[in-house]
Amino acid sequence: MPNLELLEQALPVAPLKIAALESCREMGQKVNDYIVQFRRETLKEDLNSPLFSNYQTDNYLIECHCPRFGSGEAKGLLKESVRGKDLFIMVDVCNYSLTYSVNGHLNHMSPDDHYQDLKRIISAANGKAHRINVMMPFLYESRQHKRTKRESLDCALALEELVDMGVSNILTFDAHDPRVQNAIPLLGFDNFNPPYQFMKALLRAEPDLQVDKEHLMIVSPDEGAMHRAVYFSNVLGVDMGMFYKRRDYSTIVNGKNPIVAHEFLGSDVKGKNLIIVDDMISSGESMLDVAKQLKDRGAGRVFVCTTFGLFTNGLSAFDEYYEKGYIDRVITTNLTYLPPAALDKPYFVTADMSKFIALIIESLNHDISIGSVLDPTQKIHVLLEKHRAALAAGIK
Repeated sequence: MPNLELLEQALPVAPLKIAALESCREMGQKVNDYIVQFRRETLKEDLNSPLFSNYQTDNYLIECHCPRFGSGEAKGLLKESVRGKDLFIMVDVCNYSLTYSVNGHLNHMSPDDHYQDLKRIISAANGKAHRINVMMPFLYESRQHKRTKRESLDCALALEELVDMGVSNILTFDAHDPRVQNAIPLLGFDNFNPPYQFMKALLRAEPDLQVDKEHLMIVSPDEGAMHRAVYFSNVLGVDMGMFYKRRDYSTIVNGKNPIVAHEFLGSDVKGKNLIIVDDMISSGESMLDVAKQLKDRGAGRVFVCTTFGLFTNGLSAFDEYYEKGYIDRVITTNLTYLPPAALDKPYFVTADMSKFIALIIESLNHDISIGSVLDPTQKIHVLLEKHRAALAAGIK
């Protein structure tokens, strides 16, 4: 655990409690287990002091439910008191695997349903918690972050609504456009990125990968992912390329302008291994097209790294492209629900984010700087040094 001494020197804001909604139960349990482990290893003195009430326990999770009536309506329910607690509520708004009954008809939960359940649990806390923090890895309605013509501003509206309900901190990952935090400029909004977890998962899956300018290159699949690719290329010390999308703005298909072609800007990719980085795979069509174009240009192995694997059109297209050799690995986090079928694919690699989330919660609960505890750049450099040392030992 990095900078453990900072946590050991700091006092908790209030006793910690985690409310993991049903959409996020598995992740919540993993996060809880890490925090239990961290606090068992602590060197804090005077743990009997009232300042450390319930500091070391076997469980920080509280039981919470959102039972539904036959009409589909619901209510939020907390099974224990949260008075005076530092409450972290975890929700995965993309977990479509959960269902409920509406007048006898089976209905899959949508992001709207999960967001309403989040508000129900906040309401059930009844303003008694010392502080309420929301951990929402995929930011609700983050793709509707700006207005063109006469459109709603759903993400900004949701952020303002959560703040009005008493939420102090909103924690998310790889927001589609982090500037949406301008809707709540005086409240806590933290947007995290998983570059270290990507590299850790990739190097574990590809132990022979050489990370240098001659053998590796970072590619941004569009203009929106540029800042991720620039960071990756700078930290790894490799070149970067970029695609931009030519769209047909005269028509709208499924709510967006269809892509006519992907145009590439960058140096020659022939013979190089490529890492494509983006925030999400939705249908995956544009990502797969980018991978195919890179292979057609003579690229070596192609690795896709994306924070959220939504796979809205299923995995059949990815299976086909893997069999044809267009993609070699698809690395995505477990921040959102992943279909069980994905975990069995030979090309699929999961970057586990539970320890990272546990560190974030621990840092906030101790009211210490997030930046001083979590430094991905330094961690990536250490990881690369170990990897290069292992490669050199293998060559010898």
